[in-house]
Amino acid sequence: MERTVRVDEHYELWVEETGSPEGSLVLLVMGANASGATWPDQLVARLGVRHRVVRYDHRDTGRSTRAFAEHPYAIRDLAQDAVTVLDALGAGRAHVLGMSMGGTLVQLLLLDHPDRLLSATVLATAALGSGPADPSGAGAPDLPGPDPRLLELWQHLTDPRGPEEEIAWRVEHWRVLHGDVLPFDADEFRRLEERVVAHSGTAENPAAHALADQSGLDRARELAGVTVPVLVVEAPEDPVNPPPHAQHLASVLGGARLVTIPGLGHALPARVLEPLADAVLEHTSAVDGGHSG
Repeated sequence: MERTVRVDEHYELWVEETGSPEGSLVLLVMGANASGATWPDQLVARLGVRHRVVRYDHRDTGRSTRAFAEHPYAIRDLAQDAVTVLDALGAGRAHVLGMSMGGTLVQLLLLDHPDRLLSATVLATAALGSGPADPSGAGAPDLPGPDPRLLELWQHLTDPRGPEEEIAWRVEHWRVLHGDVLPFDADEFRRLEERVVAHSGTAENPAAHALADQSGLDRARELAGVTVPVLVVEAPEDPVNPPPHAQHLASVLGGARLVTIPGLGHALPARVLEPLADAVLEHTSAVDGGHSG
């Protein structure tokens, strides 16, 4: 089922609901400048065996409203969007799964809306106040920064490119994000980007989130008070948030559990989806089994 959800007077979001209608809800929160179509269908289907699964397009991605130039917003507003999506679906509480910037948004939800979360899973992300979630650069100076190859690619994020050239650039971007341990299947990620472009109706590279206000993300000290069950998935080959970012996040979160998926980088190739789904489902099933509300 697809629908649109209005989050404010300027923006509507595309939302898709699949899976088991009787299961607890899992909300998928994707990373910066990425639409919900970036979540692999195989992962969505696997989670959907047990759960009601919802994915959506952030503002300025996919089929959602693109209006950043006229109506700018803050990264923290994207976290509130997730709550508005739950409201529109009549979901009191949900499991949330966030990747990259989506993991940043999930941390904000843990702090500001813990009553709406059954559990949280974050992967390929950094703690608030560190890495990409630290615009000042002063929060955790002992943690490593992104791979220089990525920094070079990001300099060309908004360069003008034709549709074919744009897809080729994105595949090369995925090649670096993927990490160097598992074999990279360029055709797999070309097919992904062709689906993303078809879903969006445009090959224009969305970059609004790189321009959004990043204030209000330096809240690492508050994470120790989190009581919602949290699973931190370490991506050991992540070139954006390399080790020990995941260990740092797990250490500052109250009671978080850390699991490592060997070979996982900052991408979701087919070969990591089974262990990722297993980890998420083990986490959500444990919570659902003990949840009486």
